[in-house]
Amino acid sequence: MQQPASARRATIGRGAKVRTAVLAATIDELVERGYTTLTVDQIAQRAGVHKTTVYRRWADLDALIVDALTEHIAADIPIPDTGSVAEDLRLLARGLVAWISSPIGRAVLAIMVSDAAVRVPELAESRRRIFHDRIERARPVVDRAVARGELPPDTDAAELIKNLAAPVYFRVLITGESVDRHTADHAAAAALAAARDAGSASGS
Repeated sequence: MQQPASARRATIGRGAKVRTAVLAATIDELVERGYTTLTVDQIAQRAGVHKTTVYRRWADLDALIVDALTEHIAADIPIPDTGSVAEDLRLLARGLVAWISSPIGRAVLAIMVSDAAVRVPELAESRRRIFHDRIERARPVVDRAVARGELPPDTDAAELIKNLAAPVYFRVLITGESVDRHTADHAAAAALAAARDAGSASGS
């Protein structure tokens, strides 16, 4: 039998545990309900806290959503380190495809490209911050490859990561095609080839 909200609130605790519970509840509610019908009351009930607890930590619902999206995406797409740039990029692309294809990924992406992301300055800034964060987190893949001599010294890490992600997002957002491991592997190989070709051209 499900516990009453008051009983659940008593077990949550304070500080980091509250933050974790509220952020997780926010993502879960976004997946189930979508952005337009989401409320702080729903999130608080799901997290097992009172809504005043939420408002003490986040100014409003949009601020909470921004925080939840940023942390979720940062944690949900791992950055590989296999010792091979080809394999690292392949796994990175596969992680992106797996995330985009998941219920949470689809819900988050829908918010990121919705009119709300244009109308709400916090969400628009969150989108820029999230994508910048993803590039910075993936940068070590390129830096390690340069150090191993697998990529030219002047390789633009940000450009390589964008080239890897662009075909995946294009299929999902523009053409409405499905994406799978083949899509990921092709995107990784094309991005790697482009980086190597750019290095060859600059050195000629």
